[in-house]
Amino acid sequence: MAQSSDGIRIEPGKQLPQSFTIHRAKPAHDVTLRYLLFVPKDYRADGEPWPLLLFLHGIGECSSDDLSRVKIHGPAKIADGRPDFPFVLVSPQLPPRPGYKAGVQYTPQEIARFCDDAWQPDQLMKLVDHVIAELNIDRRRVYVTGLSMGGYGTWRLAATYPNRFAAAVPVCGAGHPKKMAQALSHVPIWAFHGAKDTTVPLAEDEKLVAAACGAGGDVRLTVYPNAAHDAWTATYNNPKVYDWLLAHRLK
Repeated sequence: MAQSSDGIRIEPGKQLPQSFTIHRAKPAHDVTLRYLLFVPKDYRADGEPWPLLLFLHGIGECSSDDLSRVKIHGPAKIADGRPDFPFVLVSPQLPPRPGYKAGVQYTPQEIARFCDDAWQPDQLMKLVDHVIAELNIDRRRVYVTGLSMGGYGTWRLAATYPNRFAAAVPVCGAGHPKKMAQALSHVPIWAFHGAKDTTVPLAEDEKLVAAACGAGGDVRLTVYPNAAHDAWTATYNNPKVYDWLLAHRLK
């Protein structure tokens, strides 16, 4: 499987739409990822390398024709109004999940079926590698974060490629503790969850954190006692989260 040479357009201090095509053996199976790319206002191709943050959105921001939905929550929303946001920010978008309907009250088990395998680690790493190859990125400072469905994706991506990420911040996510624990023990992780979350229960993150800690990992969990599913607003508005990310580097 080879990746395309799709060009990247940048404007320092701005967030621009992009696309990246992954070519497979059969052209009909090509995968094109649509994403937003932000570079800080002080970015220079010949200056100091920049940290990269991969942001994975939730199921409500899926779309096939409206990339701006990625900016409803999280880092992509913040970077859109902050030219000095201190990361090169990559925010891919998934198309609508088959069968999912907004406004329907799904059980946690149904949410898990929609979200568990939505974000594909191999595709995401090819996108990250594409951006690294095109821009001035510090390979030791590559991070991943995501909310809800993106929280699922963050746990899964960190567990699949534990040696590629300097740190990870999953927000109201879930995963597979027994399968992921050993790999997650190699990635510093700060997870966030609302105590009153009935969409993705707090117990899901608690099990992952306990398993990763049991395997010797550097993992912490912050619980908002009065929050339901929206654990992301407080998390992404907290400057300490970004300071914590930037404090970590791959050895």
